[in-house]
Amino acid sequence: MNPNDDVNVSRDAAALDGNAAAGLLQEIFAVDITTARITCGGCHAVQPLGALRLYGLPMGHILHCPRCENTLIRAVARDREYWLDLRGVAALHVRLA
Repeated sequence: MNPNDDVNVSRDAAALDGNAAAGLLQEIFAVDITTARITCGGCHAVQPLGALRLYGLPMGHILHCPRCENTLIRAVARDREYWLDLRGVAALHVRLA
């Protein structure tokens, strides 16, 4: 079967809503995230999250690549709510113990 062959494969039958990923995401985000390997979307350097440069602002935290200064992560915590913007990250690799 060719991967581009849609004749025998229905995408709708395999699609679930995001709640189906809850267990997996709880496992991933329940670890020490500073050890996760981050691939920079700008220079493609791979380094642990703990090696990124943090700039703390009153409105939130911004993490930059130490190699190219690309903004990788923006994080805001306010009133028990969290916003996380990872658009500068090409890949996030978390190893579970």
